[in-house]
Amino acid sequence: MDAVIELWTALPVVIQIMIKIVTIMLPLMILVAYYTYAERKIIGYMQVRMGPNRVGFFGMRLWGLGQPIADAVKLMFKEIVVPSGANKLLFLIAPMLSIGPALAAWAVFPFNAGLVLADVNAGLLYILAMTSLGVYGVIIAGWASNSKYAFLGAMRSAAQIVSYEIAMGFALVGVLVAAGSLNLGDIVAAQQGSVFHWFWLPLMPLFLIYFISGVAETNRAPFDVAEGESEIVAGFHVEYSGMTFAVFFLAEYANMILISALSALMFLGGWLSPLPEAWVDGVFLLDHGFHWLLIKTFFFMFLFLWFRATFPRYRYDQIMRLGWKVFIPITIVWIVVVAVMKVTAMPWWFN
Repeated sequence: MDAVIELWTALPVVIQIMIKIVTIMLPLMILVAYYTYAERKIIGYMQVRMGPNRVGFFGMRLWGLGQPIADAVKLMFKEIVVPSGANKLLFLIAPMLSIGPALAAWAVFPFNAGLVLADVNAGLLYILAMTSLGVYGVIIAGWASNSKYAFLGAMRSAAQIVSYEIAMGFALVGVLVAAGSLNLGDIVAAQQGSVFHWFWLPLMPLFLIYFISGVAETNRAPFDVAEGESEIVAGFHVEYSGMTFAVFFLAEYANMILISALSALMFLGGWLSPLPEAWVDGVFLLDHGFHWLLIKTFFFMFLFLWFRATFPRYRYDQIMRLGWKVFIPITIVWIVVVAVMKVTAMPWWFN
């Protein structure tokens, strides 16, 4: 009886948490869907093409705004084909292992001062743990498919993800040293002031390495060797179809949005205004708020698309050399530099 009473008293809290989760996940899924639309439109304009221009709403057919919904409906009704000889259980689990961590990482992400689902002190460690789990989905997908092409793509992709994950981790260690906290809200609070107080300036090498490593970790151009169609037939998910393929597709774009949001949070002050405190206090739209985080995140999301439209694909040996022989040594050296700046209270970031 006591257990039933405890469950009944905890029910409102559970419902409240579920509402918060839906409030985060629903806009995120819509943003992921229309990120694919934005990619096709923006790269189309860059390459003098039309992009989606046949499916739309309310007479705006030429804008193609209904294309993501049409794609989702099409993938929902396509047959999921499991290859003969494949490990069916692992084959179906792999997509969930890819998208799960990309969504779970948002649990500790602060959208504004005090506006966070779980305000944990070790939020940075949680983010590192979640973003590191995605590689398991890639490896399992390649192995469970029982295809040498999928397995080859999985091995190349996994080696690339692990290599750049180390550089990303070291870059975030620099942020930890600079902010003196693992809490994401405290990291943003440590950047109070103006655009020149944000961490992008003292941590510039770590900032660049973190974002470039994020591009590589998400297997995006120019680091998309896992999906070099001319080489290995679309990579680790070559045997996937229907909604299983769609989940891998969504996981890639969800990770891109996550990396963009984290870059804005760690190095560009998150929801903080770029203007000095005395100018923005209480001024509508100029004051600190979620809209600044959104603008900064959209900027990094645009860079992902710009890179794809601009740069040719790297060779695999060039990618591995960049990760191991360039990025990792630079991050280690700059962590020491940041530690010295922190100890000496170098104005004006760490005084």
